[in-house]
Amino acid sequence: MSKYMLLVKQLYNQKVKAKSFILMTAVYLIVIAGVMFWSDIKALFSDNEADQIVIVNETGIDLTNAFISTEDTEWIFDADPSKIEDELKDNTYIAAVTLSEEDGKLAAKVTSVEPLKLTVQSHIENTLMSAGQFYAMGKINLTPEQTATLLDFAPTIESVTLNEQDTSGKTTAEKEAGMWASYISGFLIYFFVITYLSMITTDIASEKGSRALEMLLVSIRPETHFKAKITGVLLVALTQLGVMVGFLFILVRFVKGGEMWDSFVDIVNELNISYIVYIVAFLIATIILFLIIGALFGSLVSKVEEAGQVMMPAILLTLVGFYIMLSGLSNPDTLLIKISSYIPFTSGMVMPMRIGATDISAFEPLLSLGVLVLTIVFLYFFTMSLYKRSVLTYSTGGVIHKLKSVFKYTT
Repeated sequence: MSKYMLLVKQLYNQKVKAKSFILMTAVYLIVIAGVMFWSDIKALFSDNEADQIVIVNETGIDLTNAFISTEDTEWIFDADPSKIEDELKDNTYIAAVTLSEEDGKLAAKVTSVEPLKLTVQSHIENTLMSAGQFYAMGKINLTPEQTATLLDFAPTIESVTLNEQDTSGKTTAEKEAGMWASYISGFLIYFFVITYLSMITTDIASEKGSRALEMLLVSIRPETHFKAKITGVLLVALTQLGVMVGFLFILVRFVKGGEMWDSFVDIVNELNISYIVYIVAFLIATIILFLIIGALFGSLVSKVEEAGQVMMPAILLTLVGFYIMLSGLSNPDTLLIKISSYIPFTSGMVMPMRIGATDISAFEPLLSLGVLVLTIVFLYFFTMSLYKRSVLTYSTGGVIHKLKSVFKYTT
């Protein structure tokens, strides 16, 4: 077995078996499970009984169709008005809504013993808005058929693109699914880059600070050490990602009799295979890009305590890309989003959003991915050349000062 493979295997086994890796992976899995079963978790800490709200209708118009009971709220119509105040004090009902007419419109008075929670208050107000429509239709004596016609007001929408060369316009559902997929992808890239950038930087800095790297480089070349570090840490990242994806698949497919599977399939059906391939490609390429940067930063420092200082520029780049992606959730068609989708340090988070949530040509994501790959290739050879000179150079100061020292004493 070559020295390169021995180093990769040793690093991979060391990191995968580390308590920090196991704990971090467990935290990610707990977060995934928490998101998937949030409704069940929420139910454990809340009262399972529906909130009962009594309705006193003094308008003379039937408004029962406006108040539809749900698992969280139950509307009561047959209560005795003379006993409502006592029943509110006894917590039989959380609120009473009295409906009357005022200036030809529906008026409502909401009575409760204690101030209502925001969710309950918002639900009552939204329901009363619907009740106002029913009241207006009842005032003009519409037939049930006419009422049904007015309530079924959703238009049929057809999108037509006059540009005959571009017929790939996405539906709203496809764009929404793409938005959510890119949002998840952006979070994965952000956390993975921060985690493994720190891992490779501190790992090399630790070896260099303890002088273990000097003894190691007696038997292997710096280029071999550089490639082994990047490959090993990348395999650790892919292992963790594989565990997370596998765990998510098991939850969706088998837990609760697979009832989540249909919803998951519906979301995936709104995406296409090429989009998923792009997400995976940008995810892996972005991680590789920052691993190369992390390896360079690790070789520049003299001890592990300096790792946090040199990592700051890369972390700031990651934060910039993350916040640009978040800004695109409200409008993914801004000029900032378009420009950032071609910058290698931010394109991994931003371009998947443009692919999924906007109508762009097939050439644009290929161009962005091509720029990212070319940047990786250039940075790889540049960093490898610099790594050979910096890995055994010891200096103090910031990143710029350390780079100057490397060029000063090795050229």
